[in-house]
Amino acid sequence: MKKIILVICDGLGDRPSANLNGKTPLQAARKPNIDRLASASMLGLIYTISPGVTPGSDTSHLSLLGYDPKRYYTGRGPLEAIGAGLKLREGDIAFRCNFATVDHDGIVIDRRAGRIKEPDTGKLASIISEMRIDGHTVFFKESTEHRCVLVVRGEGLGANVTDTDPGVEGKGILKASGRDAASQRTAEIVNTFTDMAMKKLAEADLNRERERKGLKPANAILARGAGEYPKIEPFFEKRGMRMGGIVAEGLIVGICRVLGAEVSVPAGFTAGMDMDVSGVAKEAERMLSSVDFLLIHIKPTDVAGHDGNAKGKMEVLERIDDMIGRIAEIEGTVLALTGDHSTPVSAREHTCDPVPLLIHSRGLRSDGISSFDEISCSRGSLSGLRGLDITPLLMGYADRNEKYGA
Repeated sequence: MKKIILVICDGLGDRPSANLNGKTPLQAARKPNIDRLASASMLGLIYTISPGVTPGSDTSHLSLLGYDPKRYYTGRGPLEAIGAGLKLREGDIAFRCNFATVDHDGIVIDRRAGRIKEPDTGKLASIISEMRIDGHTVFFKESTEHRCVLVVRGEGLGANVTDTDPGVEGKGILKASGRDAASQRTAEIVNTFTDMAMKKLAEADLNRERERKGLKPANAILARGAGEYPKIEPFFEKRGMRMGGIVAEGLIVGICRVLGAEVSVPAGFTAGMDMDVSGVAKEAERMLSSVDFLLIHIKPTDVAGHDGNAKGKMEVLERIDDMIGRIAEIEGTVLALTGDHSTPVSAREHTCDPVPLLIHSRGLRSDGISSFDEISCSRGSLSGLRGLDITPLLMGYADRNEKYGA
């Protein structure tokens, strides 16, 4: 049996960009190792959920790992909260949040507060880390970069709650509402927390210091993605494989923890554009001595897509090229390289476009296609697959599946 390595570049897929002479970032990037690997691999263009569906990072990762999101997904909030290190209980309602900047009229002028990150986020989170509101306990914690998490704990709560995040700049923070009595109770607590947090953050010395430096203050919290604690079968029980993850982004850390995976973050490996991948291949080889299935998650491809930064996305792909080449040299493995969804720089948001897929292992077939990009992969033998097909397929190529029939 072989070990399995699944590399997921967040937001990998793209569309032609005017800033790259009509090429996608994958087409424009100098990636000799990945393209050389492509020429000896099977390729395809796949839908991580299904055609016409715009995937979230949460639902698409669950799908790629073999968990049908229609069955297992309970909202992004709990996964983010678990990834941030909060211990959830059954009945808790969790939200994913952003630190944001609002003006004096309460209008959101930056949903990411100038992409604020540690240590500032940790200092601000400590100001509003725990509150009692209407007999319920509210926990708040920083997560990756500008992201943060909110958990409401107590009796009689529901998760069917609308967002306070307007989703765009230029609008005011929304009032949460619930679609049933229990969820309305949660919504009222979230609205009270939002108001209390704004008052405390406005008075924070750190935010005043940021303004003096010409930085945007993180003076508001935007909440979305309400959900209940997920009940998900651990990866080992479902697939009979020990799972590990080299991940830095809070959501994916949360998914790994829920699935019972060992999580590692090599030095310098972040979820931002400053990501250093120099130690990833060595750490992958170390982890594969004790795990059977290794997920490696690359976040900044998605960051660049959301920022409309075509050249930045191209440069991230060039930065991981050597890492992919080194990982491909690890013996006794099946390697897959793909994305969880498309985040075209022209759209600056997730779209329903399919994503490229590469599967490589010694002795497997090759499609004879010499470039890994959205157009070239469309001609490959793996086109038409969906996310739920990927883990079973990798298990088959790793000789880890059971024969069906006599």
